[in-house]
Amino acid sequence: MARRPCFLYRLLMIAAAATALAGPTEAQQRPRARNLGIKPGVLRPGLHNAITDVGGVRVGQTTVIRGDSVRTGVTAILPHSGNLYFDRVPAAIHVGNGFGKLIGVTQLAELGELETPILLTCTLCVWKAADALAAYLLELPGMEKVRSINPVVGETNDGYVLNAIRARPLLAEDVHQALSRAAPGVVAEGSVGAGTGTVAFGWKGGIGTSSRLTAALDSAWTVGVLVQSNFGGELQILGVPVGRALGRGGVKPRTGSQGERGSIMIVVATDAPLSDRNLRRLASRAMLGLGKTGSAASNGSGDYVIAFSTNPTVRRDARQTRHVITELANEEMSGLFQATVEATEEAIYNSLFAASEVSSRGGTVEALPVDEVLRILRGHRALR
Repeated sequence: MARRPCFLYRLLMIAAAATALAGPTEAQQRPRARNLGIKPGVLRPGLHNAITDVGGVRVGQTTVIRGDSVRTGVTAILPHSGNLYFDRVPAAIHVGNGFGKLIGVTQLAELGELETPILLTCTLCVWKAADALAAYLLELPGMEKVRSINPVVGETNDGYVLNAIRARPLLAEDVHQALSRAAPGVVAEGSVGAGTGTVAFGWKGGIGTSSRLTAALDSAWTVGVLVQSNFGGELQILGVPVGRALGRGGVKPRTGSQGERGSIMIVVATDAPLSDRNLRRLASRAMLGLGKTGSAASNGSGDYVIAFSTNPTVRRDARQTRHVITELANEEMSGLFQATVEATEEAIYNSLFAASEVSSRGGTVEALPVDEVLRILRGHRALR
């Protein structure tokens, strides 16, 4: 039984080898952490163990691979299928370390709401992504009289090894494609979308997601998390110092080194009825999950968390002047806090385990060596 995950992993690697020269695609999926016996926490995941387990949430991604030097992309997170500008969701932000370029943050913090989808991309692409998002939304039916809009776009820097970031390679069509592809259900992870060129703990990072089910006031609620991992530290998995035991990293740059530079974007969604005040508290708990994986939020790391609620009872109709909101009390938040910590930790693991090796003119970043990691974890009796 203990060797089955490794056997599955080898089969997937053989299948991926045939398409390795074409670069990563949404179809190239390595085993997720949970499939290998890595199950952090005590709460149960949702159906897909993804942010899309929160009803209404959709994710769309565009992987951008051009020539021998562009390895980047965009990931779009949509809280519901309607027009967010008119049917806004309460939202909040928590800043773990503010070394980043997060567009739309001041209005989000001031009003406590989202009026656009959230986009994740590369550092020097955020302004182009925001412009493309605004143009896309302003062309929607009913938006003819809109004179102000607040795109929310986050980033991590994939330009140290894999991406020719100074070319600012993201196109408006890439953004529009990610938005049009947004769908519920299974979310592609690893070296896809905004995670195509990222590096985490010295290995290939990327997009990861997870979810947890919890209860409050005799009702069941879901918390879902999606991460764009691109940060440093000493990798820990289930409390085991895996990075130290491996004794090496997988970054093979032709010049320079990523070192501890990098960032993480974390998006937290829930269907629990929360206002922006308790969503701010919820967002802060994601940092605990980040810390469990070995990050110390270094000086050059932009660590941001955006949290929102999809519950229809707390939505804000922009055409109304009065809103009556009934939200969970403070005493009912603890289960949601735990769900956020657990889902964040597992989402980061998934971003590493699902990521495939990526090469460009700038160098190569290897995938986390799954067999070695599993041997280390078994040696510490950490697997379930």
